[in-house]
Amino acid sequence: MRDYLKGSGALHFWGVLGGMFWAVGTISNFAASYAQLVGPATSYALGQGATMVGAVWGVFVWKEFRGARPDVIRLLTLMFIFFLLGLTCVALAPVIL
Repeated sequence: MRDYLKGSGALHFWGVLGGMFWAVGTISNFAASYAQLVGPATSYALGQGATMVGAVWGVFVWKEFRGARPDVIRLLTLMFIFFLLGLTCVALAPVIL
């Protein structure tokens, strides 16, 4: 708790603002799951897209894997491809089946 109290007001502001954005997104995701046009599967896929956004920021913006070996880059590429394919399959399942 001491470490939390060491944070500046600006840091706490950004944390609270981020939590508010997250809450609005989560509530929107729940509400969309009840819409006939969207449905739970598509809503879930869109919600899981946040994980992909986090991965994109980590890899391309913050360059967390800068200097990684080629096999790591290959695995990251496969991760992005399969994650997007999985989200697409979940989103399209109600339409196709």
